[in-house]
Amino acid sequence: MNDAVTFGAIFDVDGTLVDSHDAHFLAWKDTLADHGIEYDLEAFGRDFGRRNPEIIGGLWDELGRGSPDKELVEEIAEAKERHFRALLSASFPEMPGAADLIRDLDEAGWGVAIGSSAPAENVRLSIDLLGTASSLDAVVCGDDVERGKPEPDVFLEAAGRLGLDPRRCVVIEDACAGVEAAHRAGMPAVAIASKGRTRAELSEAELVIDSLEEIDHARLEKIIKETTT
Repeated sequence: MNDAVTFGAIFDVDGTLVDSHDAHFLAWKDTLADHGIEYDLEAFGRDFGRRNPEIIGGLWDELGRGSPDKELVEEIAEAKERHFRALLSASFPEMPGAADLIRDLDEAGWGVAIGSSAPAENVRLSIDLLGTASSLDAVVCGDDVERGKPEPDVFLEAAGRLGLDPRRCVVIEDACAGVEAAHRAGMPAVAIASKGRTRAELSEAELVIDSLEEIDHARLEKIIKETTT
């Protein structure tokens, strides 16, 4: 990364760089069915973007099953993620413009980071399939922080690894929890209305888009400057 970097972009992965909605839902649905749980799209929409222990613990509490022990949580999470990675590897759905936007920011001298709640293996797989590893300066995933979104930890860690003041960074997200996390971190947010999301529910973001093809480094720089003056 260039020492003269003055701006940073921090990307979520699922639903932002990768159209992983269907693969995640199917992986959760199949895995939870093995534990006698019917999982529907409404529950998935509520849970999407949260970390696995939070999703599993919430479901067990909701169903009156008490708190699942650590071993069970890990077993369910690992099974779900193995299924998800197999689905993603078989058919990788890049969000239109994702790789091009990352390269545009890199070529413009920006610091570019990943700030995802997903497990490290999933994030690495997505980066490899996107082919953008050389354009990234930092990667932070759910395993790297104590608290998941909407807490700001993952974005603050990413800004720290970029060596930038959070106010010089912009977050690109697809979930309400991610937008809230960005704001708690002191960063503006651009929200993409990907599958399962609506523009209305993402309206707290500084900009709501339908495609990453609508933005570039110049537009993101303008958003940062407008929110820090």
